[in-house]
Amino acid sequence: MSRIAVLGSGAWGTALALSLCRRGGHQVTLWAHAGELARQIAGAGENTQFLPGFPLPADLAVTAGCDAIAAAEIVVSVIPSEFLRPTLLRIRPHLRHGQLLVSATKGLEDRSFLRMTEVIADCLGAAPEPGSPTPLTPLTPPTPLSLPIGALSGPSFAAEVAQGQPTAITLALSDPQSAALIQQEFSSETLRLYTSTDVIGVELGGALKNVIAIAAGVAAGVGLGHNSTAALITRGIAEITRLAVACGARRETLAGLAGVGDLVLTCTGSLSRNRSVGAALGQGRKLPEILESLGGKVAEGVLTTRAALGLARRHGIEMPIAEQMELILNQGQDPREAIRALMLRPGKDEQ
Repeated sequence: MSRIAVLGSGAWGTALALSLCRRGGHQVTLWAHAGELARQIAGAGENTQFLPGFPLPADLAVTAGCDAIAAAEIVVSVIPSEFLRPTLLRIRPHLRHGQLLVSATKGLEDRSFLRMTEVIADCLGAAPEPGSPTPLTPLTPPTPLSLPIGALSGPSFAAEVAQGQPTAITLALSDPQSAALIQQEFSSETLRLYTSTDVIGVELGGALKNVIAIAAGVAAGVGLGHNSTAALITRGIAEITRLAVACGARRETLAGLAGVGDLVLTCTGSLSRNRSVGAALGQGRKLPEILESLGGKVAEGVLTTRAALGLARRHGIEMPIAEQMELILNQGQDPREAIRALMLRPGKDEQ
């Protein structure tokens, strides 16, 4: 039996915890960032705010305490990108040598442009910054930790994973032995894990597809059809691949589950929050109002767009779709003008 702590009680974290419990053979804890939230979820017997309609099994513990983190053999981080660093610095004293860490967050850190596994590694190896949150009753003084850190990504709507619908995703870890262990512990008749050593490609595929999904939503919101969506998906994977390869990823990774697979799902599925944000923008709604209507749920592509462009500039990579999404999101660009600007770009060979 493995002790597994899932950090983050949003829809995806809850769905992963449900999948692990359904598989059986584990002691699973869902960790919430605040005691009141943990008590609310445990008391209701379901995550009414983020994943309603899915009763929690009796053997799933829900807590905001850190004892379960310290006791876990596998720690899965599903914390939104904008909260990952302060949360990791807060709980770092409860992490220990011998644990395996898996990031299931699909985003980039704003301003630093770091991938989530890079943020985790930075938090484990650096002293807390002045003014950072005080650790929760630390067990030991913060000391540098070097732990295997993997990335879990692929086409996976939380509600469908919670329903037990067959889903295939990719686990990337540089250590094949650790990857094989997590593959064995997570795989079930409803969740299939493929392994990879390309952490960069898997993470960037999962993060950057959210930017293209916003674009697909914008196209739908302004009333464009299937031709436009197909063009955005195809040229979107070209943008994603260019940047990922420049960062050290393998091109073939972006043709797999964590690349094309996740991109197609997020650009076409009605459950995609990023696509929904884009559709609302295309219909003329303002971004603050749209984000408020999400009720605390996160559309990672909103912040990732700016970070992706920063990373692209660092590597000298052109990302025209992301550039237009940044203009819409943060500079009030009219969505129809953004589409027009993409169509009127100088002609070039397909790459």
